[in-house]
Amino acid sequence: MQQNNPFGGLVVIDPIKHSDNRGFFSETYNQEMLRNRYDIVCDFVQDNHSFSVLSGVVRGLHFQVPPMDQAKLVRVTHGAILDVVVDVRQNSPTFGHHFSIELSAENWKQLFIPPGFAHGYCTLVPNTEFLYKVSCPYSPEHEHGILWNDPALAIEWNVPAEATLSEKDKEQPLFANLPAHFIFNHN
Repeated sequence: MQQNNPFGGLVVIDPIKHSDNRGFFSETYNQEMLRNRYDIVCDFVQDNHSFSVLSGVVRGLHFQVPPMDQAKLVRVTHGAILDVVVDVRQNSPTFGHHFSIELSAENWKQLFIPPGFAHGYCTLVPNTEFLYKVSCPYSPEHEHGILWNDPALAIEWNVPAEATLSEKDKEQPLFANLPAHFIFNHN
């Protein structure tokens, strides 16, 4: 069932998990179900898998600009994260606002993130595995980001200790300095 949120195109998905004494089975991706139940039409071209040894690892906030902009379908298979998106679509009613949700192996939720959102996450426990599909391959020349702890965004990351970041993520620009890469279409 879709969780209501004011962010156009952002969808929380609750895949069904069939469990018994052997373990479980879950259909984690079904293109037709996403189209029919959630009105998500997206051709994913690449799967990515990330592993973080420590809790408090922050990855993001990242996005790619057109023509290499990406939609993502994200989930956690081991551990837990606080997943965060920031609307970077100029003229959007939620421009500059963020949405966060805990994704974990336990709650089995997924998040569909359309183009026009910066994305990042913080691991809440050690040894967390994060998997995601993207609609366009990685393109370094189209990649951009926002400083994860920009005070203007007021994101409560709940970092259990001091955040562990890549050098690149320590140097991302502030939200106020972003050019208009995405324009929200009210239609």
